Amino acid sequence: MIVKVDWKNEISDMALEAEGPSGHKVLMDSASGFGGKDTGPRPMELLLMGLGGCTAMDILSILRKKRQEVHSLEIEVDGTRNEDFPKEYTSVELRYKIRGKNIDPSAVERAIELSQEKYCGAAETFRSSCAVKHTYEIIE
Repeated sequence: MIVKVDWKNEISDMALEAEGPSGHKVLMDSASGFGGKDTGPRPMELLLMGLGGCTAMDILSILRKKRQEVHSLEIEVDGTRNEDFPKEYTSVELRYKIRGKNIDPSAVERAIELSQEKYCGAAETFRSSCAVKHTYEIIE
């Protein structure tokens, strides 16, 4: 996979536009005090967003196949970073909130397990360098 990143100095001194093979673009920037104008998320934020998106797609797909009546899915991804450079993630916690009707907890547990251990490449990438934990809550 090849991703292209272009500096968009007309937007901000630190604005970057990334484009993936899908053709979709994402604008990144830094905070105002760090040469940017805060016009987009930081690259390290996008890593957590990607993890959340990757596992969300797995969970939704698996729960649909298990005929679970899911009305909404929210995932809070909490990343802890080292204080020293390169300020890598040292731990990540995913907090799943699943809303629906008659949701089977064992189906949710299995969907999370499959996502984290088999399907989600982002989760595997994080797990190879830091601790990854999860919790879930089912809301009727």
